Amino acid sequence: MHFTKFPKKHHRPNNFRDKVALFFVKSMRFFADTFFKKRYGHRAVVLETIAAIPGMVGAMVIHFKCLRRIKDDHGWIRNLLDEAENERMHLMTFIHIAQPSLFERILIIVAQGVFITFYLILYLCSSYTAHRLVGYLEEEAIISYSHYLKEVEEGRIPNSNIPPIAQTYWNLAKEARLSDLIKVVRDDEDKHRQNNHQFANDLRRKSLQ
Repeated sequence: MHFTKFPKKHHRPNNFRDKVALFFVKSMRFFADTFFKKRYGHRAVVLETIAAIPGMVGAMVIHFKCLRRIKDDHGWIRNLLDEAENERMHLMTFIHIAQPSLFERILIIVAQGVFITFYLILYLCSSYTAHRLVGYLEEEAIISYSHYLKEVEEGRIPNSNIPPIAQTYWNLAKEARLSDLIKVVRDDEDKHRQNNHQFANDLRRKSLQ
């Protein structure tokens, strides 16, 4: 079976804030690669608990801002909440595939607390940088899921059955396998990548007007 390739899409940094966001994401990638190596199922469980944070934080900040200013959000809140819910469903699916160890559960609690605090402060200080950072995080997620898919399609990881929750949420066939699940999750991450880079671009244009 040939590995299903996914076109590499990368937003080139345009300014110092982009470079800072990219450096932060690459640093996170280094630690994730060092800790998880090729345990892609466990990586997905831990990292999806982090990935569901930005959308919820961004939606909350914009919600309160719109209330204070009595103005419309132009659909941003719903978009970000949908992103957070989608990432949560990734977690709820992969928890059936790779049960985290006790240490990983502790890591999840610590990482969530740290990242929520960090991302909230970042969003309040620079929503542009926050969205650019998430765009880069999603780029790395696409790479990770592509590596995961390659391991499955080349037989190094069993192409197992998927849980019913995944079949229902993504409307997958009953005979769908892990490789099919990884593909739809990767497509989700690509949509989040596009959305967050576009949010950052929109914020930059508004700041220049």
